[in-house]
Amino acid sequence: MSHQTRRTLLAGLGGCAFAIGTGLGSAAAEEPVSFGYQRSSSLLSALKVEHGLDARLAPLGFVPRWSLFGNVLDPMNAGSTDFHADVADAVTIFTQAAGASLTYYATEAPSPHAEALIVHAGSDVRQVADLRGRKVAMGKGSGCHYLVLALLRQAGLRFADITPVYLAPPEAAQAFEQQSVDAWAIWDPFLAITQHRMPVRVVGDGGGGVTGYSRYYMVNTAFAKRRPDVVQAVFEALVEAGQRLRQDPAAAAALLGPLWGDIPAEIVLQVNARRSYDVRPVQPADLAEQQRIADAFLDAGLIPRRLATADVPVWQPQRPG
Repeated sequence: MSHQTRRTLLAGLGGCAFAIGTGLGSAAAEEPVSFGYQRSSSLLSALKVEHGLDARLAPLGFVPRWSLFGNVLDPMNAGSTDFHADVADAVTIFTQAAGASLTYYATEAPSPHAEALIVHAGSDVRQVADLRGRKVAMGKGSGCHYLVLALLRQAGLRFADITPVYLAPPEAAQAFEQQSVDAWAIWDPFLAITQHRMPVRVVGDGGGGVTGYSRYYMVNTAFAKRRPDVVQAVFEALVEAGQRLRQDPAAAAALLGPLWGDIPAEIVLQVNARRSYDVRPVQPADLAEQQRIADAFLDAGLIPRRLATADVPVWQPQRPG
């Protein structure tokens, strides 16, 4: 990848490094607005490292402050940041069940192959039905939690037919490598990293209508009501960042690889090929899919009461003109 190509991408994601460098951001921005993100937050990570929000928020009187989280549910439930890490569809069900005061402000088009249920290549588990009585690692409340539910239901099994082992990705990776669990439901980039590290077999993923695996962006409801102009600026920045990552995969790999622990470019390219990065407003059909996820969690006894996902506020962007 040429230096010119990288400069082009960074200029687009960075917005206006010149304005920041000349003091425009520090002069105009007075109030911090907090952003949470996680390792898989590709677009937010890109905006952070290249200061893609600084120039957009400075004229509105704000400066971004960033926090990296391993467990995103805690800050979302506590409302400890204004804008939260983008999360898989299932995560928002648990935040709603916890009574978190959050508003949807964006989603990404589905990426059904960006998460999968994997086993070691030499495992005798050939299909989902073979998991009866087996240990399956997953993140509790994650999109992969719902993926396991959906795959089991498709195979005629109940969640009680397996032994769930709730682990964060680093601990799950170790357990899977040591074969102390029989299968692992995991998302990118951890999925792609594992596929490159050892021989594995995909038993099932979100393809074929099993689950869309959409990602959602949420903001504290009080902040969205107080400063919809800031939400608009963040939404527009995410749309543009997604477009640029799709348009130049090599430059995107060069940008994201170091942020994910200096992983090789070919792994990042695989991750990005499975992720849509197509940021769009949340629509009623999205909430209908969320309702199906909530109902599945209720049936499995994973949430205490029935939720109406349409009750969660939805912010809508202003249309040009």
